[in-house]
Parts: sequence; C-alpha cells; structure tokens
Amino acid sequence: MSYDAVPGGAPRALPISGFPNPGSEDEESRQGEPTKAESTLPATASETSPDNPWPLQLLSRKLKTHIERAPAAWIEGQVIELNRRGGSAFVTLRDTDAEISLPASLWSNVLDRQKMPLERGSRVVALVKPEFWLKTGRLNMSIKDIRPVGLGDLLARIERLRQALGAEGLFSDSRKKRLPLLPHRIGLITGRDSDAKKDVLRNAALRWPAVEFAVREVAVQGVTAVGQILAALKELDADPHVDVIVIARGGGALEDLLPFSNEELVRAVSAAATPVVSAIGHEADHPILDDVADLRASTPTDAAKRIVPDVAEELARVRQAREQLRRGVGRLVDRETDRLHALRSRPVLASPEGMVTAREDDVERLRKHAHTAVSSAVIRALDQVHHLRAQVRALSPQKTLDRGYAVVQLAGADGVGHDVVRNPDQAPDGTELTLRLAEGRLAAVSSGTLAPAGQPSQHKQNED
Repeated sequence: MSYDAVPGGAPRALPISGFPNPGSEDEESRQGEPTKAESTLPATASETSPDNPWPLQLLSRKLKTHIERAPAAWIEGQVIELNRRGGSAFVTLRDTDAEISLPASLWSNVLDRQKMPLERGSRVVALVKPEFWLKTGRLNMSIKDIRPVGLGDLLARIERLRQALGAEGLFSDSRKKRLPLLPHRIGLITGRDSDAKKDVLRNAALRWPAVEFAVREVAVQGVTAVGQILAALKELDADPHVDVIVIARGGGALEDLLPFSNEELVRAVSAAATPVVSAIGHEADHPILDDVADLRASTPTDAAKRIVPDVAEELARVRQAREQLRRGVGRLVDRETDRLHALRSRPVLASPEGMVTAREDDVERLRKHAHTAVSSAVIRALDQVHHLRAQVRALSPQKTLDRGYAVVQLAGADGVGHDVVRNPDQAPDGTELTLRLAEGRLAAVSSGTLAPAGQPSQHKQNED
C-alpha cells in the first residue's frame, strides 16, 4: 500500500495493486446498469464473435456473479505488510511454506476486535471472501475475520497432525530402516555455514577421518525451508553412493522449527529409500520429523556420534578380537595335541603289529577249521557216491546176466536181437531167437510153447 499526499490534509491511502477501498461495493454495484437489451446478445461467452461481442459491463457483471458465488474460506499465512487508514486497512499475507503472497482488505473494526494488535510477522488465520469490483475490473480479497495463531494453537495443530500420521503407521518401527555399520558417504542437509553443520562434520571426522560427506546447504526456517529441504532430500536419496542422510539444525523457537513438522516433508522422509537421521534442535525439541526418521539424534553432535563409529574404539575391538582369536586357536591346538598324544599312547598304536598277529592266528584257526569241515564233507559225499554206485550196479541188467540169466530177443534180418520176448506167443515154433548172456550172444530157434509139468508139449502133440 502506498500513500499520496492530499493538499491541506492527511495522506490519502491508495489500494494495493489498484484495489478499491472496502466499503465502495454499493457504489461499484450502481455502475453496472445495462445499456443494451441483453436479449439480443449471445447467451454464453463461447457464442460471442467479432460481429456480435459482449459489452464489457456484461462480462464484468457475469464475472462478479461467478466470483462472489464462491464461499468464504479460512486461510493461514503470515502478515508481511499492514497499513491502516481511517475505517479501512490493507494487509498482505504470505504462505508459511512457499513464496506466495496475497493482498487483501478489511474494515478497521475487524482489527479492533483483536486482544493483541496485529504486527508484521504475525501468523494468522483469516476468513476471506473474493469480491469483484465492476468499476475497476479488479479482484479483491475481503477479510471478514482474522485471528492470530498463538503458540498453543501451533502446538495443538502439530499434535493433531502427529496423531493422524501415527494412525497411518508412518511412525511404526517396522518401517524404520537399519543404519549401515560404517557409511562411506553421508548426505548432510543443514543450514548455510551453521553451527549444526560444523558440529556434524567435526565430530564425524574426529571419530572416523575417512568418512565423506555430501553437504546440501538449505534454508532451515522461513517460507523457503520446506521446498529446499525436500529438493535436497530428493537429490541425496537418488544418489547411490549416499548411505545415510542427516537432517540437522540447531535449536530455536517453535516457530523456527515448524518446517520440520511439515506434512509434505514428513511423508517424503517416510518414503525415502535411504535411511534418514533427524538431528533437530536440542533434546527438548520434538518436531514430527523425529518420529518418522529412522533414527532420532538429540543434537547434531549426537548424530555424528551415532552414524559413524569411533576409529579408536574399533581398533581396540579389533585388537581384542585378535587376542581372543589367538587364545582360542592356541587352546584348540593344545587340545588337539593332547588328543594326538593320547591316541599315540594306546597299545594299538604303540604296537600296531600285535593287531595283525592276533588276526593272523584267527585266520589260521579258521583256515584249519574250514579245511577239516570240507574234508569231512568230501569223505561223507564219497561214501555216499560209493553206496549209490553199488545200488545202481546191483540193479543193472548186466548184474542180472552175471547171475545166470539171459535176455531172449527176436532175431532180425541182420541177425541182431531187437524185441525182447516176454510171452511165448511172441515166438512160435520155428522163430529165430537171439540169447544175450553175461558174456556174448547165442542164436536159437523156438520149438514152440512148453506144456506145464506132466503135460506133453505142443511139439510132442504135433508129432503124435
């Protein structure tokens, strides 16, 4: 808002950006009387043309109707400009997290209702209603009510956001990532040339001189803080060489630490693939970033101590481990040496040929036993063979012939016996026969069937 000097009077307030003073709405409304029958005009803007345009006042009235149909809305911002003149006042509000400002006007009595006067830098919430002024064709944001945001309001708002994010599970331990044992490259997001940056770098280098840092200096308070921190976090999270990210800031008032309770920043830290360490303020400070980070450090110095090990302590642990390993190997060697001595002192190892000698005697004894068993079995089998052979010979036809029997066979044409004669009817009178004796053969001729004792034979009967 600027002022022009009025001759003979006090300075006259001019509206910001050409906005008219509040209270001139009635005068502006009277400027909008139609001068041409609207029935002959296009009904909508899309129907206008170079040959049939809208009058400017018709467009202005339609814009006024459309804009003022929008409901009033509560907004939050910071007062960066406040000018009061008579019954009206003009303020400029700026967003708390972005470089966006909005001029607005209000009545002085709205300011008079405040218990504490508003000043530049105050954080407020305001009920604004858009208005369109026909005469100047400008948009004005009219403040119907304005209230300062106190420390209690900020704390209550942070707690509500903390509870809502906690209900979503963003603070769950299962979501937190484990920090690397020895990070090779640490991403550091901190203020420009701040004490927090110096503390982290100095203490980390003292503990592990070989550690590397990728430092991103950003605004850590004010309207640009959230945007710059988000950009640095995104850049470091995308770097595959960064093992852990530290967001560090020194202490400050609650208003200074508000960017670290910003919902967008909290969600970005939760979604980061790289472990994030929160080192904001002092032990008593507790922004929401502490809850969602994978590790919360009480101070930037504490963060440096917790993300890198102490080289002296690690060397001492290495020496201790080597000593324990040496003692363990020595005990193992001694134990195994004793076992070797015990094994070597056993009789089987002191005189190994004794075991062979004992087994030799066993083999000889078993060999004799086997030989005796086989000889007995052979003798028994031989006796059995002789017995069976005698039985077979006793039953042979030759033995029968040797006892004086003969085999009578019919003589064939070649003079050799063929069929054995078993019935007298097979050899009638005159049949040539062959007699097989124990030694050799005899030729004979049948004289017919012999009669039983006391009866003449068939041949005798024939002679009679």
